Amino acid sequence: MAVDTFPPIICTVDVVLLTLHDDALHVVLHLRDREPFLGMPALPGGYVHQQEDRDAEDAAVRVLRDKTGIASPYLEQLATLSGPARDPRGWSISVAYYALVPRQLLPVDAAQLRLMPADRLPALPFDHRRIVELAVSRVRVKSHYSSLPVHLCGERFTLPQLQSVYEAVLGEPVNKVSFRRKMDELAMLEPIDGELELGRANRPAQLYRVRREFRRTLSLLERGLGS
Repeated sequence: MAVDTFPPIICTVDVVLLTLHDDALHVVLHLRDREPFLGMPALPGGYVHQQEDRDAEDAAVRVLRDKTGIASPYLEQLATLSGPARDPRGWSISVAYYALVPRQLLPVDAAQLRLMPADRLPALPFDHRRIVELAVSRVRVKSHYSSLPVHLCGERFTLPQLQSVYEAVLGEPVNKVSFRRKMDELAMLEPIDGELELGRANRPAQLYRVRREFRRTLSLLERGLGS
């Protein structure tokens, strides 16, 4: 009895690494070092290594580290994309993730990396533009009701600085009184004892950091920022 044989399915992970630059969301792209699409900017991605990776997230952490030098920032699964037309090498499936990282943690001398505005992307291979659009939409929606944007901040920040990050991600102003009330509800911040931001014309501002339990997870609001 004949046994049907099928070509292997390509299984990869792709990561949308987002940061803030010039008060706007930017995507970190990696110049491809092999065909297909040799030399084109693309999302950091790669094959799942079945002998090495415990799961798809483990593969995403490895790929992000190898392609960008970033070690495991906030990382969340975004979507699974599949089909025969998305990769010229054959029928493929990709588990997509998105990650947020402060701008100052990006390597400044990485020749293979490109930082591009999320709303003004160059031509991208595969279905990477669609993946970026999905990630940006997810981040903006979740930012209305969660602590997600704090992962774009450095280790220490003031409340006005954090509000500016939220506004940059959302693309709209946020009422100061409402914002501070929502930050209290999220309960994700702790003041740094004795730490103030000095050197401004107005009075010194308290510096905060994220509580340990929320450094790799989210705090959620029952109602969004505009409620």
